[in-house]
Amino acid sequence: MQLSQLIAFVGNHWYLFVALAVIAGLLTYNLIVGERGSVDPLGATALINQQDAAVIDVRPAADFAQGHIINAVNIPMNGFKNQMGVLSKYKGKPIIVSCRSGAQSSTACGLLRKQGFDDVYNLKGGVMSWQAANLPLTRKKR
Repeated sequence: MQLSQLIAFVGNHWYLFVALAVIAGLLTYNLIVGERGSVDPLGATALINQQDAAVIDVRPAADFAQGHIINAVNIPMNGFKNQMGVLSKYKGKPIIVSCRSGAQSSTACGLLRKQGFDDVYNLKGGVMSWQAANLPLTRKKR
């Protein structure tokens, strides 16, 4: 293929190349920034045991009652913004936020960071990854 043909092809299909550039940029951004502020289940247990990290579970109360990380506090995502005052007592220590799969907890981590919480971690894969790592869940209320 000659250079003139390539230029003509790009000119005729410019929207595909713009989409390719956007996708490549987003993938690069995700690789560079995406893992920052996340912790896997084993890293979470280290934070809990060594630094007395608080665990905030943002799943609905019914899911929380089915099983949650020991000593986790349930603050469902649907009322999370209104509960920032309750969370202020955890401001000085690490906070691990969990949900079912790690997606909602990522949003909650962003909200906490905007409120000035510095040491916030998203549990990668959520409670599902916690269970996959054969770590214990409890049904006891705190």
